[in-house]
Order: sequence, then C-alpha cells, then structure tokens
Amino acid sequence: MIGERRTSILTPGENCWQKVNANRAAVAIDGEAYFRAVREAILSAHDSVFILGWDLHSRLKLVRDDSDHEHPTELGELLDFVAREHHVDVFVLTWDFASIYTLERESRPSYVFNKKTHSRVHFHLDSQHPVGASQHQKVVVVDDRVGFSGGFDLSKWRWDTPEHAIDDPRRQDPDGKPYPPFHDVQMLVDGDAANALGQLARKRWQRATGTQMAPAAPAQPDSPNAPDNDLEHDPWPASITPLMRNVPVGIARTQAQYRGHPAAQEVKQLYLDSISAAKHFIYIENQYLTSNAIQQALVASLQLENGPEIIIVMPEKTGGWLEQHTMDVLRARLVKKLQEADHANRLRLYYPQLVSDTDVSLMVHAKCMIIDDCMLRVASSNLSNRSMGLDSECDLFIEAEIESEAYYAIQKIRRTLMSEHLGIDTTTLQNSEAEHPSLIRAIESLQGTERTLQTLNTNVTPEVDQLVPESALIDPEQPYHPDHLVNHFVPNKDKPHTARHFLKVTLLLTMLLVLVAVWRWTPLSDWLNIDQMMRYITLLESQSLAPWLVIPIFAVAATLAVPLTLLVVAVILVFGSSLGFAYALSGALLSAVMSYWVGQWAGHGLLKRYAGNRLHRISQKLSKRGVLTIITMRVIPIAPFAVINVVAGASHIRLRDFILGSFIGFLPGMAAIALFTDKVLRSIKEPSGINLIWLVFWVVVIVLMMFGLRKWLRHKSRKREQGQ
Repeated sequence: MIGERRTSILTPGENCWQKVNANRAAVAIDGEAYFRAVREAILSAHDSVFILGWDLHSRLKLVRDDSDHEHPTELGELLDFVAREHHVDVFVLTWDFASIYTLERESRPSYVFNKKTHSRVHFHLDSQHPVGASQHQKVVVVDDRVGFSGGFDLSKWRWDTPEHAIDDPRRQDPDGKPYPPFHDVQMLVDGDAANALGQLARKRWQRATGTQMAPAAPAQPDSPNAPDNDLEHDPWPASITPLMRNVPVGIARTQAQYRGHPAAQEVKQLYLDSISAAKHFIYIENQYLTSNAIQQALVASLQLENGPEIIIVMPEKTGGWLEQHTMDVLRARLVKKLQEADHANRLRLYYPQLVSDTDVSLMVHAKCMIIDDCMLRVASSNLSNRSMGLDSECDLFIEAEIESEAYYAIQKIRRTLMSEHLGIDTTTLQNSEAEHPSLIRAIESLQGTERTLQTLNTNVTPEVDQLVPESALIDPEQPYHPDHLVNHFVPNKDKPHTARHFLKVTLLLTMLLVLVAVWRWTPLSDWLNIDQMMRYITLLESQSLAPWLVIPIFAVAATLAVPLTLLVVAVILVFGSSLGFAYALSGALLSAVMSYWVGQWAGHGLLKRYAGNRLHRISQKLSKRGVLTIITMRVIPIAPFAVINVVAGASHIRLRDFILGSFIGFLPGMAAIALFTDKVLRSIKEPSGINLIWLVFWVVVIVLMMFGLRKWLRHKSRKREQGQ
C-alpha cells in the first residue's frame, strides 16, 4: 500500500452532516476506559454538560477500583456535584422508551434527575420521533470542547474491562446483580469537532423541549465558573492519550422526517461510499447485520474480481429471546446471501469466544468499521435497517493518508481490537500480519487458543425462520404508515383492484388516524389527562357492576385512540395492581377484538367479493406466522393500536391467533406498568418491603411466561412441519 493516494470520500450534505477538524482524537475501548474518561471530563466542566442517550442510569458507577475518590463516582451524584459546586448546567436527554424495555430501565428517571438533583440538572425524555423509532444517538459534550460519540450509553450492563473475565466481581448492575461480559467502543474528539457535537446536542434539546440553549461560554480567569488555578482549562480526560492530531472528522447522522424536520440519511450513504472505496480489507464490529442496503454493498464488494477481504465480528447471539428469534433470523437470511456471493472466499464472520467450556458469551455492542487502516468509523448506528433511516444516529468518521500519523493510529486501534478478541498482544498480531499477505490468514493462524475468534454459525432452524416475518416489519428503514401495514399483510397481487375497495379502506384508516390526531394535537389530551381519567373511573369503583362497566368503557376508549398507557395507569391507580391489571388486560383484548371485527367487516367482505380464491392464499401465508406477527406488533410499537387491530381483521389472520398473540404481547408491558405504578403508590402510602416481594414475583411470572412461549412456538412449528 506504500505510495497509494486516496481521495477523501467525505462530502458534507451527502454522506456527512459536517466535516470539521479535531485537534485531538482518540478511542476508548470498553467501559472501564470510557466511563473513567467521561467522569474526568465532567469534573473538568465549567459551563455545560450535554448527554444524549438511548438509555441512562443515575446509579451507574463510573469507576470501580479500590481508590478513595474525592468526588462522586455514581453518575447522578456526579452531575449533581458539578451543578452544585462548579455551577455547571447539565442537560440530559434520553429516549422516552417503549414499554417493552420497562423492566430494564431505571424506575422514574424524571423524578430522580429533576427532583433529587440540583436545579441546574435538567432531564427530559425525548419522544420527538415517528411511531416505532427510537433516539439512538449516544453523545456526551463538555463545554463544547470535548465530545464523545459511539456505541456506549451511560447505563447499567455496560461497564467491563478488556479482559472480560467471566467472574469479574466488579461487573455488577446498580442492584448488585452480575451481568455478562460487554464490549463497546467510543470516540473522543475536541476542537471544532466537539463544538459541532455541541450544536447537534442543542438542536436535539430544542426539538425535545422547545428551549434554545446558547453555546458554552469560554472560561475566564475572573469568572465564578472558572476552576481555581486553572487558567489553561482543558476538559480532555487525563486517562486518555490522544492518538491523532489535527485530523478532519466527518459527522454522519440518521434522522427520520418528523414534524417539519427533514430526513437525514448520511449514515447510510457513508456506509455505502466507504464500502465501495475499500481496496484491501473491511474490518467490522457490530451488534446486528440485517440492513438490506449494507447487504447489497457487501455483495457488490464480494463480487469484485480483486475486492477486499471482509471480516465481521459479532455476538454469538444478539441478546434476549425476542432478539434471537427475530434479529438473529434476519441476520441468518442476510449472511446466506453474502455467502452465496463469496466466490473468492474473502468473507469471514466471527464471534469472540472467552472460554471454551462455558455458555457465557461476550456481548459485542461496538459499532465500528476500519477500512484499509485508512478509514475509521466509530458509530451509534447498527448495521440494521432502523439505523439507516428510522432511529436517530450519530457516527464519527476519520480518514488518513497512507503512513501518516492517523494511519498508524487507526492501525493501532484495529490491532488492539483484534488482539483483545484473539487473547494475544498486539505485537503477536503484528508479526502474524507480516508473515501473511491476507488478514484472514493472519487471524486463522492465531486461532486455536481458549480465548479466540470463532467462526460464527448463523444458521437457524426452518421452523423458526418460517415464524419470523420479513425485515420490513421487524426492522423497518422508514417510519410506518397504515398503508405499509396493509401492503405487508395483503400483497399487491392479492389486492382487489377496485376504486370502491380502496376508498372504503382509506376512509376507515383515515378515521382512525383522525382520532389519533385529535387526541395528540387538540385540547382533548388535556381534558382526558390522568387526573380526569381517575375521577371518571373512581365514580365506577363504588358500583356493584364496576367490572361490567369498566371493561367495556376501557375498550371503547382504546378503540377511539385514547392511549393505552393512560388507561392502564388510571385503572390500576383506582382498582389496585392485581384487579386493575385484570381489568386493563380484559379491556385491551376486548378493544382489539372490536377493532378486528371492524377490519374484518371493511376488508374481509370486500376481499371475498372481489378477490375470490386469492383470499385462501393470503390466509395460508398469514396462518403460518400469525401469532408471532401479532406478538411482535404488540411489543414493538409500529403503528397506532386501533390501526393494527383493523388491519389484522382485514388481513384474515385467524381470530384465535390474533387474540392469543395480543394476550401474550400485552402481558410484558402491562405487567411492568402495573408493577411500577403499584410500587410508587405503595411507597408513598405505606413504605415497606412488600413492594420488593411483589416485584420479584411478577418478574418471575413474566420470565416463566416468555420461556413457556418459546417452548410452545417450537412445538407448534414442529407440528406444522410434520403436517406438511
């Protein structure tokens, strides 16, 4: 590669938002290094700290050594300390998460940050995104002078060391429970690059809260904000050695179009452009591999006569049961297409094996890509469809000339990552690379030890593959609209081509969306707030026929687009956790069936009249995966509740499958809402340990139900296969 010259691929407005200079840049590998660096930077703040995240936990312990630290080590206490003692304004913006994540998140984060910390600590849950999307950017900016961006959230289950020891006693969550080894990467930048990240954070804050924040003020010697004896203020963390100096940094975003804000798909375009520019190798670490666009780009690269080697390091399994039976299935389908295109044997997929005789595996959460040691990308984006167009993302990208300081720095980062997974030192890897002209051959020559990179087997059983819908439903690239759901359930070849049918279905869906819009953007949402709902429901509590009144009223309200969460909380507050949960679940199921019948009336009759035998083909297709499809839509919010029900009715999903899928899909979110609503209420009225007992009980129930669901789905799949 000596003597090669490369043209920059960064083009602001196309594959990056801005191309800005960083005086210093470095990478923090694994949580021990990153969390320590974040703490050091925050303690050096004199004006502002911005934190953007998908998740956050106030009790996260940032450093876990035996030292007697002078300042707080837990995140919430640290932010309170700098706000109180250093007069720093702290802005924390995290995703207003879907109910499926309730049991994984900190209870009442708004109360923890807004009520238990100094008034200069500002916390907000950000829901400014389309239905089904998430806020996935992971950014920390201190004084607009140091910025962090990558795959790390300041949350539990993230801290770990590069050793990833199986029994590391320090790897515990805030409740003292151990969690599996975890690997991630974050980039640090300063200069104009950090300032640009500050701009991004302020724009996010303004969109979420409506409040515009001014840029950070420079520290002055006579300013009360200036740290004592620190006229040369520098928030760069002392524990991180800069690896690159004076390098251009591209900042690429994903942002879905929403409420007048244009879409940005720089993340996707930069992936396509960088893969296309690769000459020798592409080294990837990522949690997922499900993106259709990435698949096409990698296939094109593999089909080149003298194309680059492609090395992808991923987790053996992507996460919990739901992810393994959705995202892992989509990954298997994509990998099969890559392998079919790999005629020159240039593709390898690996997972890091920590110990050969254990089921404990390393969660590879990193999102990084290194190409020819000339391009370094540290990202929040996964190689999933969502990250290309739906979820908000922020990726940092650095280019380097051959044999420049940045080139050798990128090479060092790659070797550090690979050596960590292979369980060797970087010198051993460097020597192996010198002996082998191929990076794949160098890796394979070092395999065979207990800690190593093992070949990833992505195969899934046919019955599991059959149960999982297309990626457009589970892993969408664009925001969902009702017509997308119709298109998914009723393929074009099976649709009646009549204006009357189109008009009737369109009017029905429009009415539902109007109800949603009326709730969302008119005074109705103020009139039907939680206090009002409790007053209405309390009137029924004293009636002997309360169950027979509450359930149908709940069902009608949910059908008319009153948010389910509001109804569930109100019913539980009035009737208690157990009885309220039963009423809410019954009401939600009744509402779902009512809307299903409406869809069946509007869609099934017309389809039967105009489609004839094509109905049978649709029914056959959906009957093979109806239950799992409904479960997926219940736990992953992709469209308004009533719209899902109507479309399901029109699509000819069996009512039995629809009810069963809805029942199972409702359970996790509703149970979680009941648990935490009851916990808060009882803590206020009668502080005791009984809340913990109930919490443990319901968690066990939910876990057992999900385990039973897994067994049931496998049994049903085998029976279908035998019947066929």
